[in-house]
Amino acid sequence: QVQLVESGGGLVQAGGSLRLSCAAPGNIFRIYTMGWYRQAPGKQRELVARITSVGSTNYADSVKGRFTISRDNAKNTVYLQMNSLKPEDTAIYYCNAIRTSDSNYWGQGTQVTVSS
Repeated sequence: QVQLVESGGGLVQAGGSLRLSCAAPGNIFRIYTMGWYRQAPGKQRELVARITSVGSTNYADSVKGRFTISRDNAKNTVYLQMNSLKPEDTAIYYCNAIRTSDSNYWGQGTQVTVSS
């Protein structure tokens, strides 16, 4: 069982910032695409951002220009820097590591709440 350990969620006012972290085992981190997804109450889980093993990134349109995903290969950790947060960013954020459909792992989730 692959364990992804997330941290960094919390409560912040609109316009504020948070940074999420997700640590993965080294053998996973080096070759997997790492991503962040979120799920708000009553909504489907959606991609926020992801970064490949070689550093290519893509973002949901709703977070472009506000969120930045990055990876520290020395620490086997992926980060999501979230700036200019909005109430609609409120959700549980999940870390994901994927290589194939059979090699797809999730973290336990961390709550992000943005107050207006």
